[in-house]
Amino acid sequence: MLTKVLIANRGEIALRILRACKELGIKTVAVHSTADRDLKHVKLADEAVCIGPASSTDSYLNIPAIISAAEVTHADAIHPGYGFLAERADFAEQIENSGFTFIGPTADVIRLMGDKVSAIEAMKEAGVPTVPGSDGPVPKDEAQCKTIAQRIGYPVIIKAAAGGGGRGMRVVHNEAELMSSIEVTQTEAKSAFGDGTVYMEKFLTNPRHVEIQVISDGQGSAIHLGDRDCSLQRRHQKVLEEAPAPGIDEEARAKVQAACVKACIDINYRGAGTFEFLYEAGHFYFIEMNTRVQVEHPVSEMVTGVDIIKEQLLVASGQPLSISQDQIVISGHAFECRINAEDSKTFMPSPGRITQFHPPGGLGVRWDSHIYSGYSVPPYYDSMIGKLITFAPSRAEALARMNSALDELVVAGIKTNVDLQKELVNDEGFKKGGVNIHYLEHKLAEEQ
Repeated sequence: MLTKVLIANRGEIALRILRACKELGIKTVAVHSTADRDLKHVKLADEAVCIGPASSTDSYLNIPAIISAAEVTHADAIHPGYGFLAERADFAEQIENSGFTFIGPTADVIRLMGDKVSAIEAMKEAGVPTVPGSDGPVPKDEAQCKTIAQRIGYPVIIKAAAGGGGRGMRVVHNEAELMSSIEVTQTEAKSAFGDGTVYMEKFLTNPRHVEIQVISDGQGSAIHLGDRDCSLQRRHQKVLEEAPAPGIDEEARAKVQAACVKACIDINYRGAGTFEFLYEAGHFYFIEMNTRVQVEHPVSEMVTGVDIIKEQLLVASGQPLSISQDQIVISGHAFECRINAEDSKTFMPSPGRITQFHPPGGLGVRWDSHIYSGYSVPPYYDSMIGKLITFAPSRAEALARMNSALDELVVAGIKTNVDLQKELVNDEGFKKGGVNIHYLEHKLAEEQ
C-alpha cells in the first residue's frame, strides 16, 4: 500500500484526494503556490511545501519543483488530479524515472491517447465506434483531401491531433473552404500545441456529449461505471452533468460500454479514465479519452457507490480492482452543477474574499469544495469554487433536489453562477432530458 502521497494540484480536487488518502491511512503532502497557502487541503495535509509564486507556470506546472517536494518529504507517489500536469506524458515519465509512483496510466498510454490520431486508430482496433474520418493525418495532396471530404460528406471538421479543450478545430461546410481551413488549422495547431498535424472527421450537427467512466488495474481487469451526459456546455466547457445519460438506446449503451472495457485491457490501461463520445440518432462516436479523473466523477460515484479516487490509489499501489463488473449496479440518478466565481450573465471572473458561506445539506446532497467564510478566491486560476451534487431514486427527484440545494447555497462577497444554474435546472427543455451540445449556447444567444 502507498504510505505517503503528494497531491500535485489545488482546490476542490486536492481536498477530494486528501480525504480519500485519509480514509485509506495514507499520509499526504500538499504542494501550493504562494497564493494558495490558505487552501483547506494545505491546512489539513500532514505536510505542506510551497513550490513557487502565484503563476501556475512557476508552481503547479513546475515539474522539477514538484518532484523536489516529493524527494524532501519522502513521498512515494504523486497524484496529479485533473488539469495542470494530469495528462502530460513527460510528467508521468519524470515521476517514474525519479523513483516515485505516478497515480495514473503509464507515459506511453498517455501519449497514445493524447494524440487524437493514434487514439482513434487504437479505438478502432478495440472495436470502439468512431466518427467517419480521414483515418489519420490529412494528406498533403489537395485532390486527396477533397476526395476524403466527399467520402465523409460535408460538413466536416478539421481537428488538431494534439488539440483539446475546444481548441484547434474548424468546421468546413463546402469544398471551397476546405484547403484554406486545413492550412489555417495546421498553422494554429503548430503555434498552440507545437504540432501542426491535423485530421478530418464528419461534423455531427446535433449530437449529445456522453461519456463512459472506466477504471482498470493494468493487470488484465477493467470495469465501467456507466455513462454521463455532459451536453450542457458553453464554449466547449461543461456546466452541468448528470448520470446516467437519459434517453440512450440500451443496446447501443451496453455495446459501447463493453467496447470501452475491452479497449482498456487492450492498451493495458491503469487507473481511472473517461471515454468521451458524441451521441446522435442512436449511435456513439468516439472523440477522445481523458487519461485522468474527471471534474464530473462524483455523479458516477453517486449512482454506483464506487469511490473512484480510492480505486485510483489502490490500483497505483499494485492491487487489483476491488470490485468486479457484475457487482456494479447503476441505481438512481445524479446531477452536478459546477459553481464558478463568475457573473451569471457576462461570465466575467469574480475573484475576491468570501464574506459569508453556507453550504446546502439534506438527504442526497453532496458539496465538493475548498471554500470557507473568509477565504479569498485568487484571480490566477480556474474560476470553479465548488461542485454541487444531488442524488435521488429518479431523475425528476434528483433535479428537484438540486433546485432546493441551489436555493440553500450562500456565497457572499463575490459573484457566482448560481443564478445560471437555477435557470438551467428549471429549463423545460433540459427537464425533458437529452438536449444536444448546442442547447446552452443557443439559449444564451436567444436571451442576449
